[in-house]
Amino acid sequence: MHPAPSVIIFSVLSGLGFGFMAYLALGFLSLTGLWAFGGWAIGYGLAVVGLLAATAHLGNPQRALLAFSQWRSSWLSREGWVAVLALLALAPIALGDWLGFGVPYVWRGLAAALALITVFCTAMIYCQIKAVPRWHHWLTPVVFMGFALAGGALLAMQATLAFVLLLGLAVVMLALFHLGDRQFARAGASMESATGLGGIGKVSVFEQPHTGGNYLLREMIFVVGRKHAMKLRLIAVLFAAVLPALMAAVGGVALMLAAVLVHLVGAFAARWLFFAEAEHVVGLYYGKR
Repeated sequence: MHPAPSVIIFSVLSGLGFGFMAYLALGFLSLTGLWAFGGWAIGYGLAVVGLLAATAHLGNPQRALLAFSQWRSSWLSREGWVAVLALLALAPIALGDWLGFGVPYVWRGLAAALALITVFCTAMIYCQIKAVPRWHHWLTPVVFMGFALAGGALLAMQATLAFVLLLGLAVVMLALFHLGDRQFARAGASMESATGLGGIGKVSVFEQPHTGGNYLLREMIFVVGRKHAMKLRLIAVLFAAVLPALMAAVGGVALMLAAVLVHLVGAFAARWLFFAEAEHVVGLYYGKR
């Protein structure tokens, strides 16, 4: 699928922001006064900027509020509701850390859970799409949660935890690439299944559905060269997980902050691949699969 910058920015930054704030809520990084204000500002800034970036990909951004009405059937709507609840629940904790008053640990746990559930809902937006077999499996939410937890641990200066989580993230990323490459064939999608004419015999395209460009070609069909993809996979795993893990193993505030920047480079590369390599079954009608 077409790797839209707005969706990449949204999923990377919001995941990192909510992951970081979950650690802040649970007290992994003890901050007070202006340090607390700055830490929470970073978390809120990442989450809010990411969520706002998502609206740029909507057909009618001015109607974004209407998405909240579909919570019964839409993971996008559920994500919106949970994100709002998480941001509201985290606010008293942020104020408490800044101004020096206590917040019950039960409330902190609830707020942290809502932050991570928001990331899970983001992942499920893509995981539930059967028409994109590369996304339609259990590893999709695992990798989204892995990025949020590992990146959040880096920002929260949790060197040992970050080291472990980043190594786990590397394994999950490699598993996602391995499984994803086989999902389209495993799903059994073909011109015969897409048209329902398999009982008659082999189906082939007589003429292309359109003579010119259209929305489906622009948004749903994107082909990335295999050599190019392999280089980006290597960059993604090294920068998102391996190098930051080694930097976390050394420790130190300056190196941990530098590891966050390195991690973001890999995260953006990985998320670009997440969309660019996703084969939508509609491509069968255009001879692209």
